[in-house]
Formats: sequence, structure tokens, C-alpha cells
Amino acid sequence: MAPPASPPAFRPPAVRDRLLAALSTAASSAVGPTSDFDTDWPIPADLGERPAGVLAAFHDDGRLVLTKRASGLRHHPGQIALPGGKVDPGDADVVAAALREAREEVGLDPAQVEVLGVLSPHRTVTGFAMFPVLAMIRGPFTPIPEAGEVDEVFTVPFDHVADPARYRLERRQWRGDWRSYHVAAYGPHYIWGATARVLLALARRLRA
Repeated sequence: MAPPASPPAFRPPAVRDRLLAALSTAASSAVGPTSDFDTDWPIPADLGERPAGVLAAFHDDGRLVLTKRASGLRHHPGQIALPGGKVDPGDADVVAAALREAREEVGLDPAQVEVLGVLSPHRTVTGFAMFPVLAMIRGPFTPIPEAGEVDEVFTVPFDHVADPARYRLERRQWRGDWRSYHVAAYGPHYIWGATARVLLALARRLRA
């Protein structure tokens, strides 16, 4: 008598499938709008909403591309960020801005990018409405940091990005007051502020 067949090994959904699920209506309803102020500050009435697009681009194995911004930049110098920036007059929309900036900042050819969708905007303390664009990178990609704009390009594993338990709240003084902000440190990289808050919202969508 032949032994009973072993049950098939569990295979978690592919990264692409999980990101598409995070963009679903059900996941969207589980996570509200986010901002740099949603920990302990009210949003100022005069805060601007200049549109910006940032690219959350994942390799097939789940690694997310992040940058360390150059220390001499006007906005968010030295911080860990998703490639992206403000919408320029020549950009059709926030997706076009994110793709253009990713090409400029890390050398990612838009032809290699499969755009999956756009998350709700995150309002930053610097007056931007930052739209995270979820995407997959197709084929080999060797980043080329933009001189004067990007000090480093690195990747973070999907398991780190997608686990809400990896994120914590810290506090520091800013303009004379104490404020709280999210942190998701990875190795030597201190991922915090708007980038950490956007990734936490994604992590919560992935668990919804």
C-alpha cells in the first residue's frame, strides 16, 4: 500500500499579487489618510498640497528600492526616501513624475517598470501631497545614483517593509516643540518620517 501523499507545501502569494491586494477597495477602507501630523499634531490650515509622486518599486523577490538623499538638498537632506519628487509642468500626472524622478535619481528605465497603482496621498510637513506609486521592476537593474541628489541606493527586504511590527514611534524636538514620528530602521539605514509613515500604511494594507 502506497503511503499517503504529502500535502502540497504552502507557497505565500507572490509580491505582485500582495501589492495588488493592498490596492484593493477593502484594503483602502482599512487605512485612512496619512500625514506627517497624524501622530500628535493637527494639520495646519495653511499647509500646501503641492502634488508629488514617489515610486515604491519592488524587485520580483520583494526587495524595495530606497535612496539616501544628498545632505545639501533643500528638502529632507540626508533622509531615506523613495525615488520621486514634485510634479513638474511637463508631467502628465503623479505617476509620470515618479517615473521621471526614478530615472533621474537611480537610473531606472520606465520601460522596466510595471505600474500597479497609486496609494492615497501623504501630506508632508513641507507642504506636499505625496502620492506613492506601487510598481514592479522587470529584469536586471543596476542603480546609478544621481550626483548631487542621491548619496546611496539600497534595497530593503519585503518582509521588513510589510511587517507593521517593524515600525515604532520616536520623539524629537522640532521648531521648539516635541513631535512623534515613525521609524523602521534597517541595518545602518534610519528610515523615518514621511517614508516610514507611507511604508507603514502599505504594511497595514497588506495585512487588511
